Amino acid sequence: MKMAFATCVQLGLGCIEEIFNIGGSLNLLITLNDNKGKNKSGRIYLDEIAKCKNIPLLKINNINDEEVVQALETHEIDWLFIIGWSQIAKKHILNAPKFGCIGMHPTLLPVGRGRAAIPWAIIKGLPETGVTMFKLDEGVDSGEIFGQQKIRLSNQTTATQLYAQANEAHSLLIRKHWHSLLNNSFKLQKQDESMATIWNGRTPADGEILSDMAMDEADKLVRATTHPYPGAFYFNGKNIVRVWQAKTCPNSGTFRLSDGFITPLVFENEEV
Repeated sequence: MKMAFATCVQLGLGCIEEIFNIGGSLNLLITLNDNKGKNKSGRIYLDEIAKCKNIPLLKINNINDEEVVQALETHEIDWLFIIGWSQIAKKHILNAPKFGCIGMHPTLLPVGRGRAAIPWAIIKGLPETGVTMFKLDEGVDSGEIFGQQKIRLSNQTTATQLYAQANEAHSLLIRKHWHSLLNNSFKLQKQDESMATIWNGRTPADGEILSDMAMDEADKLVRATTHPYPGAFYFNGKNIVRVWQAKTCPNSGTFRLSDGFITPLVFENEEV
């Protein structure tokens, strides 16, 4: 069985490392060109692992480029993993590997299809989230499921912590399902469309702490947008205060909210 892997973020690199940890191998690596996605959260480069493991490395601008199809055909790829990749693979890519393409999404699908899954799970105050390994189809996070790994959340969980937990959950799913892929013994489960929800993308501007926010809302925003994301912020005169960690209090603090105050604990001052 010949496998290829496309990624440009840490969640994907963790999966690649796990494949080798369990004795697996890859026949082709695909990533973005070095000048693409430099500001993408969790951005990584595959040059070192490709050289270390002696794997061909293809650098591209878009997963749907014709050179991707050519590489998959040249290497006679059976399965292509596409993980942590913001571009949607089109039909000609999905059909290029013999058996198809595999993705992972950091929610318990069909809940939370779409973008910014880790920040949204915290902002929405979910008691649990997780990671889903699924076969890619032409929809967005809508394919049949290989398996899921749950993650519990608390009212103190940060994006840094959840990202690390999601990284481990990705690796666990690789470990659980790798051999079933090799011997075609896997079982797929259709998603329940009646339970599907879609989460929209987020931009750095969505991290602004506003004075009409409640303490709970501001606290969630700070925890949801801390590293590896761009951070929450508020304006202080001519400066932006970039907040990585904060505390809230109903009686006193640095920045007034609708029902109290928020005080940065770890922060940076930036000129506007």
